[in-house]
Amino acid sequence: MSRIQKIMVAVDFSVYSVEIAKYARGIAEDLKAKLVLVNVINKRDIHAIKQAFGYQPENLSVDDYISKLKSEKSEKMQNLIQKASCANITHRVVIRTGIPFIELIKVAEEDQVDIVIMGARGRSDLTGILFGSTAEKMFRRCPVPLLSVRERDHQTGGAPIFRPLYLFDTDYLKSTTES
Repeated sequence: MSRIQKIMVAVDFSVYSVEIAKYARGIAEDLKAKLVLVNVINKRDIHAIKQAFGYQPENLSVDDYISKLKSEKSEKMQNLIQKASCANITHRVVIRTGIPFIELIKVAEEDQVDIVIMGARGRSDLTGILFGSTAEKMFRRCPVPLLSVRERDHQTGGAPIFRPLYLFDTDYLKSTTES
């Protein structure tokens, strides 16, 4: 197993984001690794805004809205970095627009990260039920190991629950092709 040098943290700004960033920071400190903090503005949200702007006066621009949204996300990310005490860790912030799991996978590949850390649950359970959650899609498609952090468990004194996920390509296992 190679040494973990770069850790990607998927940030959705849910209530769990600061805790997830804190744990990523702790791992990065212990391993002397770099952090890549990533947020994706969902393409579905942009599409809804485009439709809404279709009914507005011409002086409102979707591109201006997206630019403002990216600026707000960057500011939120800086606040999260401060709250999670990540400022002293070598880090990079990435804000993308697109389909969240696809953009997360692209960043993981482009930045050649060694592991991804993300929440098991994001902003909304309803969209997960209707469309499948980003976490579930990442579990299935992530090209590197993924560490899932769930919300705090009150039975364990409020300690966060970690669920490591080991990804294996089962296409080459003989037993799966014979079933």
